[in-house]
Amino acid sequence: MVLHDVQDLCGYLPEEALEEVSQGLEIPLAEIFSVATFYSFFSLEPKGKHVLRVCLGTACYVRGSQEVLDELSKQLGVSVGHTTEDGKFTLEAVRCLGACGLAPIVAVGDTVHAKMSASDVTKLLNEYA
Repeated sequence: MVLHDVQDLCGYLPEEALEEVSQGLEIPLAEIFSVATFYSFFSLEPKGKHVLRVCLGTACYVRGSQEVLDELSKQLGVSVGHTTEDGKFTLEAVRCLGACGLAPIVAVGDTVHAKMSASDVTKLLNEYA
């Protein structure tokens, strides 16, 4: 829960904060890092203003989510797990967002964009630019 609180406060888990958590809880820094890197919820890098989560679950994948992810990566100029230089977008791939009937989907924050295709990417990015 402490790592959740740090991430809520900072937007990610900066190394300096993890060192303070380690000292404060008297837990080795290596153990803190192992937890922070094991769970995909945690980020060791700052996130962009808009986090784009592309579902790669089975239903989304067979309906073209990989092509959507590839096009987002191309247009943003970043690979999965990274943030654009201007800090506007972070691109993430997730295993399932639980909306299989709307596949393929891209979630931007709490907003789900359904039945996406690679040709929809430009319009989506313009909506959040």
